[in-house]
Amino acid sequence: MDWVIIGIAGFLGGMLNAVAGGGSFITLPALIFVGVTPVSANATGTAALLPGYLASAWRFRRDVEFPANLKFRHIAFIAVSGGCLGAAILLMTSEQLFSTQIPWLILLATAAFIVGPWLLEKKSSSIKKSERHCATTALKTSTACLVLLAVCVYGGYFNGGLGIILLATLGIMGQTNLHGMNGLKNIISVLLTTVAVGVYAAGGAIVGGNLLLLSIMAILGGYAGAAVAYRISQRILRGFIVLVGLLMSIGFFLR
Repeated sequence: MDWVIIGIAGFLGGMLNAVAGGGSFITLPALIFVGVTPVSANATGTAALLPGYLASAWRFRRDVEFPANLKFRHIAFIAVSGGCLGAAILLMTSEQLFSTQIPWLILLATAAFIVGPWLLEKKSSSIKKSERHCATTALKTSTACLVLLAVCVYGGYFNGGLGIILLATLGIMGQTNLHGMNGLKNIISVLLTTVAVGVYAAGGAIVGGNLLLLSIMAILGGYAGAAVAYRISQRILRGFIVLVGLLMSIGFFLR
């Protein structure tokens, strides 16, 4: 029965990640339900998402754009540093403390799904003042680095809702081209998740059997989700993800 639950969660999680994100809202509770400790459940679920991040990064590789005078080496350093730090903090967090944080983290990710698209829409509808973007100050660049580092630490620690949080962050940092933002978002996700998974593995936090099944089913779910994405509006999908996030957070609060 445990394998069935993990398989279904992996398939549904992969499907959600393919169409809108939020797959961890399903994989994390499923792993905990079958007896995996919260920290290991989070680490294993994040590792299972890595193939999807790699595929997305390859798909958008030609669309990458960099904000706030940042180059690839700067982005890579921030992503790797943040992912490593977030993963290390997770491994140092007790199971009991992380358990109490789970509903709040899910609520944070759910809020990102609610606010993120609104921020992106507001950003894209604002007047493009090229003079402001060209005259980027050192303070603006340093602030952008700190904001991005904080998001990458979050991604290494929890990873839930990372995609929409990164998109909203890149929009705040001055990017307006959605394809360019998606390309960079996927690169950052791959870098920080890869190093985070390496730290999880070194710390013995990944459950190998569950990881294999989750990864396989998430890939299958991703293919199925690509077909669903053309038939269901993003608004309905995001509404469903918000509903799932709220229900899961309530469930963890009541545990």
